[in-house]
Amino acid sequence: MTPPQNVDTKTPYSVDFEANGDSKPEIDPIDHLDELPGEVEMSIFDHLEELRQRIFYSLIAVVVGVVGCFLAVKPIVQLLEVPAQGVKFLQLAPGEYFFVSMKVAGYSGLLLSSPFVLYQVIQFVLPGLTRRERRLLGPVVLGSSFLFAGGLVFAYLLLVPAALKFFISYGADVVEQLWSIDKYFEFVLLLLFSTGLAFQIPIIQVLLGALGIVSSGQMLSGWRYVIMGAVVLGAILTPSTDPFTQSLLAGAVLALYFGGIGLVKLVGK
Repeated sequence: MTPPQNVDTKTPYSVDFEANGDSKPEIDPIDHLDELPGEVEMSIFDHLEELRQRIFYSLIAVVVGVVGCFLAVKPIVQLLEVPAQGVKFLQLAPGEYFFVSMKVAGYSGLLLSSPFVLYQVIQFVLPGLTRRERRLLGPVVLGSSFLFAGGLVFAYLLLVPAALKFFISYGADVVEQLWSIDKYFEFVLLLLFSTGLAFQIPIIQVLLGALGIVSSGQMLSGWRYVIMGAVVLGAILTPSTDPFTQSLLAGAVLALYFGGIGLVKLVGK
């Protein structure tokens, strides 16, 4: 028995696009960006084990950074004393300078080891991110690191000297400037790191815009509340009570906020 001729080998659901003059359908790029590349199934115990290892490596990096900074703490202390403009520091209790050195080494070691800790965090969350989210990861991490470093420099060069100059000049004719070394470094370290955190505002705005939560127009429409919030934030984050330092920080926060609006608008959100 001879097989039947001219059998249509197409599936019942296929459509002859060429016969109709239509082009073949393309894969939707949106679906492609929402995929999880290289997705690997892991049990909850595997995730917990990986989390334990990432935390362990991060703690080792922090300890190494703190110990290294403690061994070289004197140059760091001298660098942080520069904005004090020659004020004499006193050790008001036994071992006060030692504990100050531990505190400075702790902050410095945490800052020094933060890139490695951030790398461990990224490696842990990376398998759960889509291609779209991975595209945001690089610019967000780079921008956040740059802004945090910019906040430290801004506080060291402008905020700390401005606050100290105000306190020195305010009581110059009444009291002699002899400061507790512990109180001074508590003031300086708090101001440095709070300013670095405040400089993360544009990153938060870009993330909210990229995720479609808030648009640039909505951010701009609430400018009155933003000005009030910047003033309050400057008063909270600034350990000093002088209005000049608070105004500097509030002005920087406003500039970062409106700059973040520009970035959100630039990415089309």
